[in-house]
Amino acid sequence: MISAPEGSRPKPRILCVEDDVNLQKSLTFILWREGYEVFCAQTGEEAVELARREKPDLILLDLVLPGIDGHKVSGILKKDPATSDILIIMVTAKKRVDDIVQGLRAAADDYVTKPFEPQVLLARIQAVLRRKGQGSAPQRSVLEIDGLVINRGAYEVLAGGRKIALTRTEFEILALLAGQPNQVFTRSRILDKVREDGYPITDRIVDYHITGLRKKLGGSKKHIETVRGIGYKFSA
Repeated sequence: MISAPEGSRPKPRILCVEDDVNLQKSLTFILWREGYEVFCAQTGEEAVELARREKPDLILLDLVLPGIDGHKVSGILKKDPATSDILIIMVTAKKRVDDIVQGLRAAADDYVTKPFEPQVLLARIQAVLRRKGQGSAPQRSVLEIDGLVINRGAYEVLAGGRKIALTRTEFEILALLAGQPNQVFTRSRILDKVREDGYPITDRIVDYHITGLRKKLGGSKKHIETVRGIGYKFSA
């Protein structure tokens, strides 16, 4: 098991079922970097055992596995009341329409074909979790931290009693970071949360908005910290 990075708020727990050791390691690192707690299995039997014991929130399930295949694993888990509510995303090199239909009929919540871009897989995970109401923790409507007041309902920010004029995207980034203080957010996670139509979808857009946000916050900008090579966090 790989736990989430120290200092981050626990996110949903994911069981990665993949017999390709190199791909399994890559997936584990990608998920860990995003703050997920990760378990791994290499066979169908091991996947069923771990799912029953650990009760993960979501399973990334390869279809071609040693022992029982991914379709049978999905069927076993969905028929068991103790594991039937676990989300399943099938991840496989099988790309035929018949394979995809079979996977979705086997009660999978989504189907991702290999090879895939990490950001696409992360977005699919987040989308599935949101549909089940597990993607994010409840948020308070008003946050008050060291003289900084963020009112989500009024879309208003006060710093030292002074109203700060922010763009919608700047506000959303600040509310996202401050809503989970000390948790590191990658640029891709920030983009997924606050992306706007009309903006190029690149990591540099996040840096641009962070720069503007810091200029407007004055002394409160000290709370927005850069985590080199990863992203940003709100230090409380």
